[in-house]
Amino acid sequence: QVHLVESGGDLVQSGGSLRLSCVGTGDIYRINNMAWYRQAPGKERDLVATIQRGGETNYADSVRGRFTISRDNAKNTVYLQMNNLKPEDTAVYYCNAVIITWTRRQYDSWGQGTQVTVSS
Repeated sequence: QVHLVESGGDLVQSGGSLRLSCVGTGDIYRINNMAWYRQAPGKERDLVATIQRGGETNYADSVRGRFTISRDNAKNTVYLQMNNLKPEDTAVYYCNAVIITWTRRQYDSWGQGTQVTVSS
């Protein structure tokens, strides 16, 4: 089995910064694409940022220039540095990863989510 565990969510004032982390554990041979999504109350889950294994990144227009996604392949970890946070960034943030196990099975895995709240 494989798991993703997020951390770093918190309550922060508008204009502040947070850094989210997500680590993969279990029978992991390789992690391909990693991503962060978010879901605000009453809304659908939206893509925030993605990062390929080689480091290529992509961002939602709403966060480009404020958020930075990065990863450490040796640690099976992906990060999301969030700067200049706005109240509209308030949401539960989820980590997603395509994980290949040592038995060459592939899983589209999700973390449990971490709450980010930005006060005005």
